[in-house]
Amino acid sequence: MNGTPAESHVLDQSLPPFRERAPWFGGDLQTLRNIIIGGPPELPGGERLLLAMPDGDRLAARLDRPGAETNAPLIVLAHGLAGSESSLHGVATARYLVGEGWPALRLNLRGAAPSRPTSGGRYHAGKTDDLAAALRALPAELLRHGIVLIGNSLGGNLVLKFIGEGGHGLPVRAAIAVSTPIDLAATCARMMAPRNFAYHRYMLNEMKREALAPSAALTSAERAAIAGARSVYEFDDRFVAPHFGYRDAQDYYEANAAKNFLAGASLPTLILQALDDPWIPAACYTAIDWSTLPAIQPVLTQGGGHMGFHGADSLTPWHDRVTARWLARQGLGPKGRFDTE
Repeated sequence: MNGTPAESHVLDQSLPPFRERAPWFGGDLQTLRNIIIGGPPELPGGERLLLAMPDGDRLAARLDRPGAETNAPLIVLAHGLAGSESSLHGVATARYLVGEGWPALRLNLRGAAPSRPTSGGRYHAGKTDDLAAALRALPAELLRHGIVLIGNSLGGNLVLKFIGEGGHGLPVRAAIAVSTPIDLAATCARMMAPRNFAYHRYMLNEMKREALAPSAALTSAERAAIAGARSVYEFDDRFVAPHFGYRDAQDYYEANAAKNFLAGASLPTLILQALDDPWIPAACYTAIDWSTLPAIQPVLTQGGGHMGFHGADSLTPWHDRVTARWLARQGLGPKGRFDTE
């Protein structure tokens, strides 16, 4: 890590180191592995919850419970950009954590399938009022042991901003953010770099598809702006920013970037980030003096890609195993499950 301010704060010898699993060497193959190979099957069963928003929209969530009752807090998982409860890495996380004894709820943000049929609105990178409203709408019995927030990719930015804002008076006990674009402007610029042409085209098409769903509450001008956007920046500048009252994309990015909220974190927070993430510049993380943020434990790995972390020692993604071990060491694991680790 070349002597960066983060160097002495990113390695925790109590956590398993990350080593790439063959043949998924390098950030791109780590990122693409699930697309090439596929992910694990969906959990059987599951419960559908519809969580009311103050304006009448409802967010769909999927709840999966472990086979036996435990004292573990509820995991609430927020997906990434153009994702949903069916995102392959989210399914993998839920399968593993439920199997280890945590109940897990995958929240579909406003406008993300399958929330779209019950919500005309849309999410954005920092719409923490929706996250707070969804948590308040959960049945009381799910909250009796508290909540742990996990955010993947853009969902990590949402979670870190939420924590930095003080937790909104909710029983959140800890948070984990994985492969998070904490600097939205820098991440957008990296996504549009020539080397990321294929990623950029794929993500822009997915964003448009999601935003233009027939049931989305949009004006004809907004639909035209979305359809005509030639880049992620134009999508944010011509649609997202004005839709939510920001001057332009830069205003939207600055107002919602998690990097600007980290100093407000007071709850235990784990950040997992690969420095070879092809979507997020390493400098977003190595430039931070983590010693000034005592509530946050950053774990920066040399490899892992974006939402990859396919390790040599297990078919379970490394970030999921680290999450479980870290939560147990915060006293937030299923009773007796990790006591000897």
